[in-house]
Amino acid sequence: MVKIIPRLLLAGTAILAFSCNQNKPVDEQDGLSAFSKDSLIKHIVTLSSDEFKGRRPFTVGEEKSIAFLQNTYKGMGLEPGNGSSYLQDVPMVEISPKSVSPLKVQAAKGSFDLKNMDDFVLWTERTDTVQTLNNDDIVFAGFGVVAPEYKWDDYAGLNVKGKVVMVMVNDPGFETGDTTMFKGKAMTYYGRWTYKFEEAARQGAKGCIIVHNTAAASYPFHVVQNSNGGVKLHLDKRASHAYQLALQGWVTHESAVKILHAGGKDTSVLHTANNRGFKGFDMGIKLSATLKAKVVFNKSHNVIAKITGTKRPDEYIVFSAHWDHLGVGKPDAKGDTIYNGALDNASGTAAILEIARAFKSMKTPPERTIIFLSVTAEEQGLLGSEYYGENPIYPLDKTVANINIDGINAIGKTKDVTISGSGQSELEDYLKAQLAKDGRTLTPEAHPEAGHYFRSDHFSFAKVGVPSITIGGGNDVIGKGKEYGKKMDDDYTANRYHQPADQYNATWNLDGGLEDIELIFKIGKRLAFETTFPQWNADSEFKKLRK
Repeated sequence: MVKIIPRLLLAGTAILAFSCNQNKPVDEQDGLSAFSKDSLIKHIVTLSSDEFKGRRPFTVGEEKSIAFLQNTYKGMGLEPGNGSSYLQDVPMVEISPKSVSPLKVQAAKGSFDLKNMDDFVLWTERTDTVQTLNNDDIVFAGFGVVAPEYKWDDYAGLNVKGKVVMVMVNDPGFETGDTTMFKGKAMTYYGRWTYKFEEAARQGAKGCIIVHNTAAASYPFHVVQNSNGGVKLHLDKRASHAYQLALQGWVTHESAVKILHAGGKDTSVLHTANNRGFKGFDMGIKLSATLKAKVVFNKSHNVIAKITGTKRPDEYIVFSAHWDHLGVGKPDAKGDTIYNGALDNASGTAAILEIARAFKSMKTPPERTIIFLSVTAEEQGLLGSEYYGENPIYPLDKTVANINIDGINAIGKTKDVTISGSGQSELEDYLKAQLAKDGRTLTPEAHPEAGHYFRSDHFSFAKVGVPSITIGGGNDVIGKGKEYGKKMDDDYTANRYHQPADQYNATWNLDGGLEDIELIFKIGKRLAFETTFPQWNADSEFKKLRK
């Protein structure tokens, strides 16, 4: 999953402005008394206990997690969300690299080898046990973007079928900050690495390699190595017959420079690719490599429950959180091997349970159906939510909102909240209005170039047309200030994020977390009584996907 700071992360679909006069007022107090910090803690402690073994899919951790969630939803009196079942099967494949050869670069000026993991990282989502490049041509395709709304097409005039494309991470405009080029430094989905692979596949390429740049990617190369150099889970797409790249991955900036030089080019092309009208080119280079893998097919599970709406039961608001974490792995300095994932994301999963209990307790039941979706394999690349988006149990054009929780605030109440994906949807209007009622403020996203909007489960809904936005719990801790909040964020990132040390601690201050969960509930509850449907903002790259 994306780096999680110890604060609430919320994602929800766009909502029409509060001023819509056909929407009647909602009793904001109804249901709030059901929230309990003790209950929240109890759920977090259970889900992040050693007994759950880090909640990795395909392990005893999954068995215990989905059993706990089903029993808890049943105990609350919630209905099964998938017919008579609380489970949605998620077919997946586990691909383990057995060996990756050097990447051989052959050019008129000579040949050289690049070393796996040091100079590049390659993987495959195909389920054949051997994937090869065999003297295949490589084409430089700028940013690898086809964006009609921005009048941009890096593949114009290029034939990449059966070839390898080398592309840059992030968007045109990132380097200069020119807001007339896409959104300047703020990343759009066209800048995200996942899009680069998807577009290369649509163009018929055999492979795609992305040139790493720490500033443009928002993380150093070791993150690429750690995330993609070992066993990976993917959705099992054998039945879809969708075209997949044979190989995909990253090269270091230094390796990309060597490849460019071998083709008679210098680093100036990495800058001119930012210019409108830039034309990609065949590099006059051949690539060869072999990846051998072990492939295992299995099923994981999303857990889903619901409260049927009283007046518009065929319109749906989806609350989601991922139940999975990293399982058992490399021991830390203390010899601990269990990656408990207390904040990431036992806390978000527990928050969903609290919101479900609050909705169930309401004196006036919601008019729209409320869905509670606990998804699998977020840590493997948003797989559970992606599968739901591609195989929705409830019609997407009737899905009013997805509100996703990915870690809650454990550092005390904050005066502010932050937002990712600013300007995407009308949810910002709702958020600002609710914050004003609560006496809080909205702080702009500190690093829009990092693309955090595209790195949590709400994004799987955005990709299928359901608008979304991410809100964080802020840094301005009441009585302690912004510097304290930043210090706590940095400490979590350095010492607990994706480490065995992410365990429940009795010193946590969950007052702010509970307040943020109530904020989510109030926004979701307003949606539950409205008749209007959400809209993307006019310049959102996802607007065209909404039915």
